[in-house]
Amino acid sequence: MPDKTITKAPAVDGAVPPVASTELAEGETKAREASLMKDAFHDLVRRPLFIVAALVILALLVIAVAPGLFTSRSPFSDGFCNLQHSLEKPGSGHAFGYDLQGCDIYTRTVWGTRNSIIVGVVTSVLTTLVGGVLGIIAGLRGGWLDSVLSRVTEVFFAIPLLIGALLVMAIFQAGNVWTVALVMAAVGWPQVYRIMRGAVIANKHNDYVTAAKALGAGTFRIAFRHVLPNALAPVIVITTMNLGVYIAAEAALSYLGVGVQSPEISWGLMISDAQDRFLTSPHALLFPSAALSITVLAFIMLGDAVRDALDPKLR
Repeated sequence: MPDKTITKAPAVDGAVPPVASTELAEGETKAREASLMKDAFHDLVRRPLFIVAALVILALLVIAVAPGLFTSRSPFSDGFCNLQHSLEKPGSGHAFGYDLQGCDIYTRTVWGTRNSIIVGVVTSVLTTLVGGVLGIIAGLRGGWLDSVLSRVTEVFFAIPLLIGALLVMAIFQAGNVWTVALVMAAVGWPQVYRIMRGAVIANKHNDYVTAAKALGAGTFRIAFRHVLPNALAPVIVITTMNLGVYIAAEAALSYLGVGVQSPEISWGLMISDAQDRFLTSPHALLFPSAALSITVLAFIMLGDAVRDALDPKLR
């Protein structure tokens, strides 16, 4: 009786099992992402614009976290303001002079950094989370959900950021840094949504996404392993640049009287209080205005540098 031996068909040269193919695709995606970030970092550190902006922002962050390192006085302590020093010009012991209420402008400017940074960072994080998540969902799912979200976004886009925040803040009349950040995030998320949605749609038809779908990868895995890493670059750029925009918007709201309210400190409030006495006491307006301008400019410069580094077309 002949010996029947079951033999396996020889593997085709070059064939890769499905599991290995998935791991290989993910490895290539991670390698491509790591290479992009590495190239972007090396490009950034060679840009004087980025170095200057990063140093200024680092200094601002240190001031915001530990203002006591830069001034021994607290604007919230008893006896901080003295009307005898009202509108005194800069001099020894008070480098920025005094405001109308006899408060040291240097100390108030230093402590005002914290509220500006908090508003900028919190608003940027919230807009990125809300707009980014909705953008990923709309871009991947498409169909009626994409249409509904896009129509809602268009309604929000019809409302300018500053006017929408001004209207809401005037209605609720609860001015503090957290309220301002929440209101601006509620009005500002559509910009991030539109950018994220467009980036997801542009990347979801790439070959590596199609291969992942063919190998049975789920929607969640495709979104966070293949699509999101390649769609983050434009969102990072707009988020970085928007930090300065939100800081300026907070100052504008406080200047108009609907943002941060006393006894909290805001550069916008300081500018509002000093505007009527600019000709006789320009120092009361000059220093908070300079602090606001330098902060906004630093974040815009940082965003420009990051954009140039992450966009291969601009290299």
